[in-house]
Amino acid sequence: MSSESSFDIVSKMDMQELTNAVHQTERELENRFDFKGSKSSLKLEKDALIIASEDEYKLNAVIDILQTKMVKRGITLKNLDYGKIEPASVGVRQRLGLKQGVDQENAKKINILIRDSKLKVKSQIQGDQIRVTGKSRDDLQQIIQLLRNADLPLDLQFNNLK
Repeated sequence: MSSESSFDIVSKMDMQELTNAVHQTERELENRFDFKGSKSSLKLEKDALIIASEDEYKLNAVIDILQTKMVKRGITLKNLDYGKIEPASVGVRQRLGLKQGVDQENAKKINILIRDSKLKVKSQIQGDQIRVTGKSRDDLQQIIQLLRNADLPLDLQFNNLK
């Protein structure tokens, strides 16, 4: 059993769960007393979530409700990239970017963490994911534990452990 074992490091957001969280937030906005007659809205695009409201206070309340719904559905808040608040026709609007995949900067940080661990594994960046290979599955498990304990600005998943 001298063959190499490997796994992939990815960062993906479950879009179905995010859609469900957005719908739950919209339903709560319709029913809440402090939002009666208010023009607050959420719009889910391919790579962003656009939230609009009458003023910054209500905008922050909508974001707070959304974050609560996301956490309840098991979606991490690390994959949200908060844009600046800008004026809109309704009042104010904020764009929340959705991070998908491991970007180059974070991939380099992960590679450095893996190299500094002094374990006998190799890592290589493959687009928006990282493949880690090594002879010992124990070393791969230690790398997974190391990355889970590292304070990285994105949520990591570990796939295809072979």
